[in-house]
Amino acid sequence: MTGPATDTEMREFARMLDQVFATDRRAPGEAREFDRELWSTLADLGLTRLTGPESEGGSDAGWTESAYLLAAAGTADLPIAENDLLAGWLLGRSGCPTAHSGPAVVRTAAVLDSDGTARHVPWARSVDALVALWEADGTWLVAEFARSDVEVTAAANLASMPRDHIRVDVSAQQGTPVPADVVTEFLRRGALARALAMAGTMERVLALVVEHTSARTQFGRAVGKFQAVQAMVADIAAEGALARAAANAAVSIAEEHGFGSPEAGFAVAAAKSCAGHAASVVVRNAHQCLGAIGFTMEHELHRHTNALLAWRSEYGSVRYWDEALVAAAAAAGERGLWPLITDG
Repeated sequence: MTGPATDTEMREFARMLDQVFATDRRAPGEAREFDRELWSTLADLGLTRLTGPESEGGSDAGWTESAYLLAAAGTADLPIAENDLLAGWLLGRSGCPTAHSGPAVVRTAAVLDSDGTARHVPWARSVDALVALWEADGTWLVAEFARSDVEVTAAANLASMPRDHIRVDVSAQQGTPVPADVVTEFLRRGALARALAMAGTMERVLALVVEHTSARTQFGRAVGKFQAVQAMVADIAAEGALARAAANAAVSIAEEHGFGSPEAGFAVAAAKSCAGHAASVVVRNAHQCLGAIGFTMEHELHRHTNALLAWRSEYGSVRYWDEALVAAAAAAGERGLWPLITDG
C-alpha cells in the first residue's frame, strides 16, 4: 500500500475487510479464545502489520488504512492495534532489539508501573511477546519480553474480552531509552484506535436496530413507524456519525501534524470524548428499540454494546479525555481556540 490510495482502492479495501470479518466464531456470551486462524488470515493479507515498513514484513500503510481495519474488525477483538500501532511502533521508534519476526507474530503493548506491573493488558495470555514502556531513574525505556518471561493473571472486561494483569522483572531487562513524549503518543495512539473501533461498532449497532425495527411489528405496523422509536434511531445515527467524523478528523490531523502536536492532542481528545459520550446514547437507545431480545445470549446486540461500554475506559476514560479537551481549549486561549478547532 505504498503511495496515497484512491477512493476506488479504499472502497475495495473496505469490502475485503467486511468479508474477512464477516464470520464471528465465538458463541454468544462465551469468553473469547484467541482466533489463530483469523490472525493467520490477517497476516497473509498483510494486515497484522499494516503500518509497518515492508522491510520488516509490513504493508507500509498509514492511519487512514488502519481506520478502515479497526472499524471493520470491531468486536472480533484481536490485538490489531496493540500489535501494529503500539508494539510495532514502539519497536520502530526505539530501535529496540527483538527476538521475533514475521507478520504472524502476535504482540501486545503496555506501560508498566514502577514495580513492573500493568493491568488490563489486551490478550497478554495469548501473545508471543510483550513490548513494554516504563520509567527508571527518570528515563523512559522500551524492551520486548517473551511471553514466557511475563507473569499473567487472566482477567476480562465487561464484554468478556481478555484484559489480563501482568508482571515482568524489568531489572533483568536492559531497556532502550526513548524520549518522554513517547508516553504521550502511546496514549493518544491507543485512544484513537479505540475511538475508531467504537465508531465502526456503532455503525453495526445502527444496522441491527434498523433491521429489527423494520421487521418487528406491533399494533399492526412496524415498530420503526412509531415516532418515539424513530427519534431513538435518529439519535443513534447522529451520535454514531459524530463519533465517526471526530475520529476521521483526528486521523487526518495526526497524520499531517504528528501525534505529538497540540493539534493532534486536541483532535484525539475530541475523538475519544465524542466516542465515549456517543456510546452512552447508542447503547441506551439500541436496547430500548430491541427490548428484551437485545439482552439475550442468542442475539448479537449485547456483544457490540458491551464492547462500546468497555472501550470507553481503555486508553483513558471519558472523564480523562473531557478534561484533556478542556485543558487544550484553555491553553489555546481566546485567539487560538478557533484556529485549533477549524484548522487542525
